Amino acid sequence: MEQPDRVMLDDKSSSAINGSSEENHQLMEDAEDRALMEQFLEDPAHDYRNLQYGDTVDGTIIRIYDDEILVNVGAKAEGVVPVREMQSLPPEDRDALKSGDTLLVFVIQSEEREGRAILSIDRARQEKSWRHLQHVHDNNEVIDAKVINYNKGGLLVNLDGVRGFVPASQVSIISRGPETQKQSDMAKLVGTDLPLKIIEINRNRNRLILSERQAVQEVREGRKGELLSALDEGDVRNGVVTSVCDFGAFVDIGGADGLVHLSEISWSRVKHPSEILQPGENVKVQVLGIDNDRKRIALSIKRTQEEPWLTVSERYQLGQMVEATVTQLASFGAFARIEDGIEGLIHVSEMGDDRIQHPREVVQEGTQVQVRIIRIDPVRKRIGLSMRQPGEGGTPEDEADVEEKPDVSEEFDTGVDSD
Repeated sequence: MEQPDRVMLDDKSSSAINGSSEENHQLMEDAEDRALMEQFLEDPAHDYRNLQYGDTVDGTIIRIYDDEILVNVGAKAEGVVPVREMQSLPPEDRDALKSGDTLLVFVIQSEEREGRAILSIDRARQEKSWRHLQHVHDNNEVIDAKVINYNKGGLLVNLDGVRGFVPASQVSIISRGPETQKQSDMAKLVGTDLPLKIIEINRNRNRLILSERQAVQEVREGRKGELLSALDEGDVRNGVVTSVCDFGAFVDIGGADGLVHLSEISWSRVKHPSEILQPGENVKVQVLGIDNDRKRIALSIKRTQEEPWLTVSERYQLGQMVEATVTQLASFGAFARIEDGIEGLIHVSEMGDDRIQHPREVVQEGTQVQVRIIRIDPVRKRIGLSMRQPGEGGTPEDEADVEEKPDVSEEFDTGVDSD
């Protein structure tokens, strides 16, 4: 009696197990089918493209002809790129295209008479470029572009298919002189790359205005901070004169301009920096001071050279006759330069036997005169000179000794202390 009951139980258990296995198998097959369907749907190759004007899509080159490129833009869509719509492609880039390459295209017409879409590489590059340029503008970035042409108002640049305009006033290397000079400067820039900053962008109006001046200024500001942290007082650097003004000259020492005050240009008397320096000239300078807060650098040219007064006694002796150039007149006499950095005083009483009310009666600034050295004081940086010949009379050394050369230099606030 017990054995048949056990057999019945075994049959029921076996049936339950078999039924569960079949259900699990079916579930697994259903899951695999769903996965395959999802994979099929996610594959772009199986998309049905309903192309519309203005779409920018990635296609695959099917074949390249002389006058067009056949492109597959989906399982049920093909299009052609006419030669007129690929003008922005450089010849070398066009020659490098081959079947199977991915190509970004812009839909000009969704379907023509033969059922194919009309596509444009030029418009696609423009659209991509506009998006990139908007990102550059929003993030306040600097971008490089090649100058392709110019007109009366400024430069024309190409940024991957988008034409931009750089006004002449926004280019630091275009002169502000005569119109002919401006046109000449712009012509020289054609074919060169310029760093630029976008100052106005309007996609709808196809308007893109850029500035080289702002880009250079921003780059220089960044370099200036780095340079200031690396500079030390006393450093000697090579630089280039960028501009001159009444109170001195500005020198670029590798990303930042420093000021060489008028009094630090030369050991000789300098009335205006343009007498000695010109923009673009290479010079060696010494760092006198650094103001990190105001980002100012004080420089000196003359301190990279030996001070003439240190060895004046080796080159000149009492009684020696030398040629001098009158540099300044005062009521008590005339100052005359015997070499760069060395000036002496010709007291009014040493200008001849006749009584002279003012030195201008005898000499003028720039006059070349033969003088005799009657006193040398290297410590006080003074030399007494005389236009008298030996034995023509006494020399008022005491009076000449107390007269001081007037200080005609102007003090410019550089923000740092200088010697």
